[in-house]
Amino acid sequence: MPAGLGHPVAAVTHNRIHSPPGKEVSAIKKAEQEKVKRMNLNVPVGLHNSFKAATAAQGLNMTDVLLEFIQSYVAKNSTKQPKGRRG
Repeated sequence: MPAGLGHPVAAVTHNRIHSPPGKEVSAIKKAEQEKVKRMNLNVPVGLHNSFKAATAAQGLNMTDVLLEFIQSYVAKNSTKQPKGRRG
């Protein structure tokens, strides 16, 4: 690294973007994500360990497998939209 130039990566990657007054760069909007609701359930330790091992062996996430099951169950067994206390 040449003397007096500071960190070489910083010199290359940290450029400032200047906008004329009144033309500030707008913030990037994040994609809206679906709201989620946490569910807790009691599972026997042996079943939890077996489920965790089975999903890991397939390179899957336990939450993703459970969500897929719930979606499938609802599709097969639901006749109308569920009513909630809140919208």
